[in-house]
Amino acid sequence: MCKPVKLNNIKPNPNNPRLIKDDKFKKLVKSIQDFPEMMEKRPIVCVTDTDGKLYPLGGNMRFKALQEIGYKDIPDTWVVLADEWTVEQRNEFVIKDNVGFGEWDWEQLANEWDAEKLEEWGLDVPVFKNSDDDFKDLSSTIENLYRIEIVCIDEEHQENTYNKLIEQGHECRLLTL
Repeated sequence: MCKPVKLNNIKPNPNNPRLIKDDKFKKLVKSIQDFPEMMEKRPIVCVTDTDGKLYPLGGNMRFKALQEIGYKDIPDTWVVLADEWTVEQRNEFVIKDNVGFGEWDWEQLANEWDAEKLEEWGLDVPVFKNSDDDFKDLSSTIENLYRIEIVCIDEEHQENTYNKLIEQGHECRLLTL
């Protein structure tokens, strides 16, 4: 059974090292308004302080967004306690929870996702424009190239292979990776 947690029993973490800019905060607020069920899968991680109040280790911005929306109570499934963690574990979590490890695969997003939906969901989608704001079809100007990569064991092997191929009339380029 889900019992409500009073939002006024949660206090902002005074040691939270993360900030959120106005436009991103507005997107976060909208994302929670549009899809509050995500809070069950990504709850606010809190610890109970000596005063009995909860302080977020993770989810400080979601907590602020809930306040902005006007929530007074939230389901207890939206909060997870980490009281058993040591101070060191708590500090480690605060940083690791906020480190962005990955990057977006923009090609996949462009080809397989709806850009309007991505923006609606809060992703800042870059706009790529050329000088006249129209994308030109350049497919007729693309030349087919056929290449072979030869992996050499050292610089001498590379030089000898290059010289042999040049002597045979092949167009070659030296690359060192």
